[in-house]
Amino acid sequence: MHVLQQAPPPDTTGCALERPLRALVITGSVGAGHNGAAFELVRRLRARGVEASCRDYLDALPRRYQRLLRDGYEFSAGRTPRVFDWLFRSEEHDSVVRSLTLYLCRLAGRELARWVGEGAGYDVVVTTFPFAAQSLGMLKEDGTLTAPVVCYLTDPAPHRLWVHPRIDAHLTVTRATAAEGSARYGVPMAAAGPLTPAAFAEPTDAAARSALRAELGVPADQRMALLMSGSLGLGDVLTGVKALRAADGTVPVVLCGRNERLRQRLAGLSGVVALGWRTDVPALMAAADVLVHNAGGLSLTEAMVAGLPAVSYQVLSGHGRANAATLARAGLAPWPRDPARLAEALARQAARGRVHLPPLPEQQQAAQVVTELARRWREEGPTFSATRRGGGIRVGALRGRLRPRRSSVVAEPAASSGRVTSG
Repeated sequence: MHVLQQAPPPDTTGCALERPLRALVITGSVGAGHNGAAFELVRRLRARGVEASCRDYLDALPRRYQRLLRDGYEFSAGRTPRVFDWLFRSEEHDSVVRSLTLYLCRLAGRELARWVGEGAGYDVVVTTFPFAAQSLGMLKEDGTLTAPVVCYLTDPAPHRLWVHPRIDAHLTVTRATAAEGSARYGVPMAAAGPLTPAAFAEPTDAAARSALRAELGVPADQRMALLMSGSLGLGDVLTGVKALRAADGTVPVVLCGRNERLRQRLAGLSGVVALGWRTDVPALMAAADVLVHNAGGLSLTEAMVAGLPAVSYQVLSGHGRANAATLARAGLAPWPRDPARLAEALARQAARGRVHLPPLPEQQQAAQVVTELARRWREEGPTFSATRRGGGIRVGALRGRLRPRRSSVVAEPAASSGRVTSG
């Protein structure tokens, strides 16, 4: 149950600037990727002294619409991929589908208005969920919400549902996503780095790596391909597993998430290691030689932080295909379409060893950007402008109608690479 805090007394002495900054992070419990990024952002904000809390966007909706988003995503993405792809593409232009989505977002906006209303005292509101971006943009548009709003895109591919012209800052994981989104929608976007736990960035320990591979039953002379199917185990995972088994010298280790039926089905296949929900994903990525993913969300981001080379294969329709295309154009992960090309991509990617994205300067990273926007809002109040001064990144809202443009091809800057070491 949500309880609003009492409104702070009028600031006549400058004491308001001495109170800790307050941030609300809104996620969406559809899959696990949005939650993962939101929880990590909250942790990093708290480390900076910001009073940060997290809310689930689905709690702002009537129960029947909560089920529609949760179950509808799982059913359409997993069982009716053509329908899901049509829904995804329909959101990119004015359509009946988009009108219904915006109705849902307005409905949620009523409850969000209570979350962020007078008395809440938030200096910044952030979302890692696209539907929430639309609702918060509407609240900004009608003046209900005046504090800065940040949208952090968890997908590699920008999409219209993530973008609202009244949002103050659109942040992305990579420069490739930011450049593609800015070109397509005419809205400033800025790379703010990945939001993953620090454990993924820890140096690989050779002894621990060998021990885990032995525990899983992966021979030392075989290539370990870690296949991630998300928290729901969606997509044609079986076809992907069979293609991996056919690749010479490859052992598929499949994370089935919470899909126990899928795990049991794959466990019956020879040469396949089928795992359920795991909490040691950083260790699994350290043990693997290559990641195979089907959607390009949080798992792909975690792999980039771990330096684990990735391949897109048998991707989900809709956002999965869009993400795979963006990753391939940016040179971050190839997207083979058949078993023969998959085998080639696996060998090529595994041979690269650990490959890391160049780190962004501290002032451009998501937690610092959010903290800075909150601080400036606290100091400037009604005169606040989201455009940053000085040498930092430039973020800001576009006060106009969004008109998707033709996407451009953008390559990510060269990554730093090195073989797996014990250091």
